[in-house]
Amino acid sequence: MTSETLLRASDLDSGYGRAQILYGVGLELRRGEVVALLGRNGAGKSTTLKTLMGLVRAKRGQITLFGERIDTLPPYRVCRMGLGYVPEERRVFAGLTVMENLEVARRPSRDGIRSWTPERLFELFPNLGRMRERRGGEMSGGEQQMLTIARTLMGNPLAVLLDEPSEGLAPVIVDEMAKGIAELKREGLSILLSEQNLRFATAIADRAAIIESGVIRFTGTMAELFANTEVRDRYLAV
Repeated sequence: MTSETLLRASDLDSGYGRAQILYGVGLELRRGEVVALLGRNGAGKSTTLKTLMGLVRAKRGQITLFGERIDTLPPYRVCRMGLGYVPEERRVFAGLTVMENLEVARRPSRDGIRSWTPERLFELFPNLGRMRERRGGEMSGGEQQMLTIARTLMGNPLAVLLDEPSEGLAPVIVDEMAKGIAELKREGLSILLSEQNLRFATAIADRAAIIESGVIRFTGTMAELFANTEVRDRYLAV
C-alpha cells in the first residue's frame, strides 16, 4: 500500500446554521485503503462525510483532494475531481430500473483506472445482475444499498465516502456488502466509511477514527483499536 494521501481534512468546524456539530476534525484517507469513521448515533459521522463532500459547508479548516483545496467547491465539482458519495438515505431513483439508475450516473473514464461498467458491477453485486429491469422502488433496503454503491461507482471515482452502509440490513446482506467493499479495495479504490457496526468495520478497514460529540478521540490501525479496551469501552460501547 502506498502512503500517498488522497483526501485530507484539517481542523474542520462544521454544522447546520448556528448549531456547531464538528470541532477541529482532522482525517486523512490514503490511496488503496479503507478507513472506518466510528461512533455512536449523533456523534458527527454523517456531518463529517457531508462536509467532506461539500454538502455542508465547513465553517473553519480546509479539505484537500489530491492536494487541491475543495472546501469552497460545490459538490458536483468535487464529484468530477474523483470523490464519490453514497448517502445513508440511499436515494435511488424509484421509478427507474436498475440499468437506468446505473446509466444516469455514467461518467467518462479516468486516466490510470479501469472504468466501471454495469457488467463489472454485476460481478461485484450478483443480486443486481438478476434484477436488471426491476425498478428501484420495488427493491429491498439491502438491494437499494447495493444499487446506490454501484451507481456511485459508475462515476469512476478514485475515492468514495460511504455513510452507514450496513445500517438496517440483515446480517447475510451485511456480509455480502463486506465482500463487495473488500473487492473494491483490491481494485485500488480508497474508501472512507462511517459506521456503528464494529464487526463490519473490522472485516474491511485498515485504520479507524473514532468521533464523539464532534471531536476525533482516536485514530490508529484496527489492531491498535482492538488493543485499546479503554477507548472501545468509552466511545463505542452501547
